[in-house]
Amino acid sequence: METVIVHIETDVNPTEDEEKVKKAVSNILGNPTFTSEPALQGFRLKADAQGREALTNFRNLLRNDRIRDAARKILYRATRDDKISFYLNKQVAYAGHISFSEEYGESPLGPIHVVIETAASKQLVDWLAEKTERK
Repeated sequence: METVIVHIETDVNPTEDEEKVKKAVSNILGNPTFTSEPALQGFRLKADAQGREALTNFRNLLRNDRIRDAARKILYRATRDDKISFYLNKQVAYAGHISFSEEYGESPLGPIHVVIETAASKQLVDWLAEKTERK
């Protein structure tokens, strides 16, 4: 099985509860290791995990929200060589759903930036958001 490394970063604003932001990240990424560093306002929360199984929560949310086909397109567009880089809405992630976002302006509290490193990015996207059958 290919190596998969997942990095997540998001700002925690002074008005936000750190535990709620951690919950939003944990809803996406199973068993992350959290670290933080100071930022201009508040601090930057980072989470790392390894292995395809770390993305099982994300995969299940894509399936439950019935957005696999749309997610598939976004993830393919977000792939550059051995990295898949995209943004998610933090508030939606806290509620246990997935909504892809732009880097700026779309998410009032700032987005969650996800970077997945793997030599088999196409196969990983196929696993995360398998194509649905059309009848």
